[in-house]
Amino acid sequence: MIPAVALFFLAPLVGEYLLGNTPVTDVGSLFLFAPMYGGGALLIREVARRTGRGWAAIVPFAAAYALLEEGPIDMMLWNPAYGGVDIGAVYAETYVPALGTSVQMLQDVLTMHTVWSICVPIAIVEAFCRDRTQPWLGKVGLPVVAAVFVAGSAALCAMQISSTGFVASAGQLGWAFAAVAGLVVLGFWLGRRSVPARDGVAPAPAVVGVAAFGATSLVWCREFLPEEVSQRVVAVGWCLLVAAAVALVFRWCRSAGWGARHRLALAGGALVTYVWVGWFHARDMDIPRTTALLSTIGFAIAVAVLLTAAFKRASADRL
Repeated sequence: MIPAVALFFLAPLVGEYLLGNTPVTDVGSLFLFAPMYGGGALLIREVARRTGRGWAAIVPFAAAYALLEEGPIDMMLWNPAYGGVDIGAVYAETYVPALGTSVQMLQDVLTMHTVWSICVPIAIVEAFCRDRTQPWLGKVGLPVVAAVFVAGSAALCAMQISSTGFVASAGQLGWAFAAVAGLVVLGFWLGRRSVPARDGVAPAPAVVGVAAFGATSLVWCREFLPEEVSQRVVAVGWCLLVAAAVALVFRWCRSAGWGARHRLALAGGALVTYVWVGWFHARDMDIPRTTALLSTIGFAIAVAVLLTAAFKRASADRL
């Protein structure tokens, strides 16, 4: 039960607070976000583990969650004035009329929620468990969490519609639900496929962590590119970076010696990226400088403590 509760609250803490979307002074919103973020992460993890599947299923499930959250739930994918920002203008260069959104918007949504909102929290909490393949919820707990997720997501959707007055078209919702269903099916299919081992030894966990930090930081560095750089070129660059990262991790995880510390290093490197990203993002969200600075320092300390404890536990289980 403790791991389930930890994941329930860690997911929104990473997805909203560490990112800088929500200031730490707004503690009450944690209970508003937890049913969707935490409920979604728990459901994904439980379904994967209960059906004997691993990360090959969790990642596509997380991508499905990403499209569900920013699509049918809060409709950011299609709302050109979401959050009071002219998102339509920001993403105009890669806009696809047939989808009602842009390629870069989809890339941002998939990156943020697949990696940080779902996969990183799951990997970190599982690092504290002796057997990461065991379910955490019982026969009653699973449907309860599912109901909490649906209710929390519906409430957030209603709040968005009430505050913005924006509702996506039937066509937009249709392709989003179809994509979500396709990713879920893909997860179930990939999760059952056996992956052959390869010759070679996995790199040290420190190398994996640095690589994860570098790759995830590179994704966010596009924010600092000159305006003259074509956003279409940036979108292509994202595809190449993701393809290279997936290929590299797939190669590493099939190597001898790959284990819990490597998985944790992968998640930890990405988590550290959000520490520096959160500082800049908080400024963009007009959060007071003092609050943003103190939050960044506090989160940096919390991340360091959390990862240190997780690595100690992972190393102890390895002995």
